[in-house]
Amino acid sequence: MDDAVVSRKVWTGEVRSLVWDGDDLLDPVGGWRRWSPDGREHPRRRRGYGRAYDRAVTSPSGRWTVVYAERGTRGLLLDGRRVVRELRRDDHRAGQFDYPVCLGMLADGREVLVHCPERYARLEVEDVATGERLTTGERDPVGVFHSRPAVSPGGRWLVSAGWVWTPAGVAAVYDLPRALTDATVLDGRGVLTYWPMIDAEADSVCWLDGDRLAVATGAHGGEPDEDDEDDEDDDLELGQHQLGVWSFPAAKWLYRHDLPGPIGTILPCGETVLALYGHPRLFDIRTGEPVAEWPELVMPRREGSYGVNAPTPVAAVHPDGTRVALAVARGIAVIRIA
Repeated sequence: MDDAVVSRKVWTGEVRSLVWDGDDLLDPVGGWRRWSPDGREHPRRRRGYGRAYDRAVTSPSGRWTVVYAERGTRGLLLDGRRVVRELRRDDHRAGQFDYPVCLGMLADGREVLVHCPERYARLEVEDVATGERLTTGERDPVGVFHSRPAVSPGGRWLVSAGWVWTPAGVAAVYDLPRALTDATVLDGRGVLTYWPMIDAEADSVCWLDGDRLAVATGAHGGEPDEDDEDDEDDDLELGQHQLGVWSFPAAKWLYRHDLPGPIGTILPCGETVLALYGHPRLFDIRTGEPVAEWPELVMPRREGSYGVNAPTPVAAVHPDGTRVALAVARGIAVIRIA
């Protein structure tokens, strides 16, 4: 097993969030601390946003950021460093699962905010620049506790890696352009043929590109409901502790591989995924084999989006896919993937 290069630089102080700005790294939650590639920290331009916030997501353009409390109800939408407005989510069981929020880009270039401001089961899409809600009309959502939403590159799909009451982790994928003309599209189970709660839970997901979604499952399965009784097609199922890659154009699993155990949060790195459970490990999506690992970099043992859990690892994939920055004890580690 050949390890990729690790460039580890340690700085004093807690790193609370990470985003790339060119080849520099920023910590928005920590008051926009900035580090150059040589590890030099620049003077901080402002104070942080308070201990209530512990996570951040940034839009594809880099203009917009949301800082939020992972297990809280509040967030802040920022335009650059300027606070535009406060965000809130439904407080039903909010302390038991991760705040559902993401920033993405539609096919026409508009950047959007996806969150659940009124109901935990009701995803809303807003034009982030104007605040206009793009999902309107009467709604009747199924009981999904939406969490960890992500817009696919190109803006075609929206995934929510949340959970339903059993409890069991699920991955619901929605046709985003259709949802903007008929918001009830977001109220069902979505277009992913496989509903990962029969044999195993969906622990984590990530977009590999605009049409392929990687899904990592955990050890526990949910109870099938009435709609699942006749669905016994093994070709549609992932088992416990598996890594699958679903193709939306082909409407099937391209790859399904057994895993040695939980792999936790996964990040896209070309034809590999970086898994962050316990320590970083790089898996080939075509073979399911680990191709590199870094046991010296201790990461949270995080599984799923709900329940008593370790915090989500703080990590950021460089836009060119060649580097991943990770918050570790006393600093930051940068893994070079290619």
